Amino acid sequence: MTTKIHAGIERMLRDIGWETSETRAWTEKSELDPRVLEVMRQVPRHAFVPPERVDCAYDNGPLSIGRGQTISQPFIVALMSDLLATRPQHVVLEVGCGSGYQSAVLSRLVKQVYSLEIVPELAQEAQECLSRLGYGNVTVRQGDGYQGWPEHAPFDGIIVTAAAPEIPPPLVEQLKPGGRMVIPVGLPYRRQDLLLVEKNRDGVVTTRNLLPVAFVPLTGDHGVVDE
Repeated sequence: MTTKIHAGIERMLRDIGWETSETRAWTEKSELDPRVLEVMRQVPRHAFVPPERVDCAYDNGPLSIGRGQTISQPFIVALMSDLLATRPQHVVLEVGCGSGYQSAVLSRLVKQVYSLEIVPELAQEAQECLSRLGYGNVTVRQGDGYQGWPEHAPFDGIIVTAAAPEIPPPLVEQLKPGGRMVIPVGLPYRRQDLLLVEKNRDGVVTTRNLLPVAFVPLTGDHGVVDE
């Protein structure tokens, strides 16, 4: 690891800590799971951004990865990973693979990650990148994330990295009792909120509004048509 990359990672972790403190009135979190922070330290974010953006890979902001998609802000990646309350034996679903960065982070926290990406080129590139870097417990498929991945359900956790106009019912159905889903809900260029959806052991679903966010829209048959 070069000195420049190491310095960037340390700066990123400090920024995550600062953001955690600044948003605790919404999230009720004064700090994130140390397991998540250690994985954020280990996963090479610079390997998941376009070559021309490598110099700003560890800045605490989203970056364009082309085709109208972004790699999420490091703080948001860390927060959403923390909110899933993962365990090593868990199997999780990701909707919106993008470049594969969030997938890589989750892969070091759980047993298996199934990730859906609606853009065919991104799905292929993400799977190739993840395989090349040794994240062998991530399976990427091109498909409409609104419908989930019923063949591998139910999931211990579901993470959605694009804003949906509503919580997709198929994803709620595919969430295991005792499981959690973290999802941004809202319209592009208008208010979006990060929601924590929990299904208890009896199958009762509750939703908690955490904080305002800004994500690219979920697309597909049930997604948002950008205005």
